[in-house]
Amino acid sequence: MNNKIKWGILSTGHISKKFADALALLPDAVLAAVASRDLETAKNFAEKYNVPKAYGTYEELAADPDIDVIYIGTPHTFHLENSVMCMRKGKAVLCEKALTINAAEAREMVRVAREQNVFLMEAMITRHVPLIKKVLAWIREGRIGEVRMVRASRCARGVFPPGARQMNPELGGGSLLDVGVYVISFASMIFQKSPLETVGIGHIGDWESDEQGVAILKYGNGEIADLSFALRTAAVNEAYIFGTEGYIKIDDVFAVPTKASLFVNKVEVEVLEEPIIGNALNYEAEEVMRCLKLGLKESPFMPMDESVQIMEIMDNIRKPWGLVYPNDHL
Repeated sequence: MNNKIKWGILSTGHISKKFADALALLPDAVLAAVASRDLETAKNFAEKYNVPKAYGTYEELAADPDIDVIYIGTPHTFHLENSVMCMRKGKAVLCEKALTINAAEAREMVRVAREQNVFLMEAMITRHVPLIKKVLAWIREGRIGEVRMVRASRCARGVFPPGARQMNPELGGGSLLDVGVYVISFASMIFQKSPLETVGIGHIGDWESDEQGVAILKYGNGEIADLSFALRTAAVNEAYIFGTEGYIKIDDVFAVPTKASLFVNKVEVEVLEEPIIGNALNYEAEEVMRCLKLGLKESPFMPMDESVQIMEIMDNIRKPWGLVYPNDHL
């Protein structure tokens, strides 16, 4: 593959604008096309971000022979449809988290990626931030002994107008898919296996979406993850990794961290500080391009099967709440 990777952005919402900003920081990235369901909206986006091509349908972007990889920034309920369309046109795909609405959709997306022999990655930003890779090195080196427990919180106090995507269950809105995926993916990254037991408690608000929740995950050797998430609750967004010999604290906001501290015998023995470059979405884009240049069909830092596993965990967490999404019949 050429040194320059040509990107297309599918959708023109807030996260797509942030992704366009991120690509501008990467010398190997070329933002070559953008698509919206409205051509005028696509043209406005293209003018703002200096994008050569603007399409009024997603299908035109998927069919563009000059595009190497497409970023999917649509609401959760459209991830499967949009990603499959692009992959069937031979395009690599970076799909915004959560990968899909449910595990059935995630399995189908992964099946198509493998059938078409194309790259697919869930856009889970935490996996690619430099500080997290150093924290994982601490764990591999045995600095805290055997990892026994993870505690993480990803909460926000948002104020949303009626019909806002973030709280609209018809679009996959709610705390679980929007922010809960961060803490569940974090635990999955640390323990590297699927839990044997899952307990979830959530609150369904006035708009029929989940406003906040907690999950307890128990793994095969007795390890436990204690996780909380919310969209209408102010909380500290820290993470802790507890081991037999010490623990690691990752400061707020742990999902895109700049500071981590290592404690042994309750004494702080080392501190890592690493500033974030850009808005951090550039790290996941950089990983996609690294994989494409190496001919990889998935990232070792965010494997496809693990994304499916994370969706399975979220399905199990929400089942007792009676939380149902539009595509749950799949």
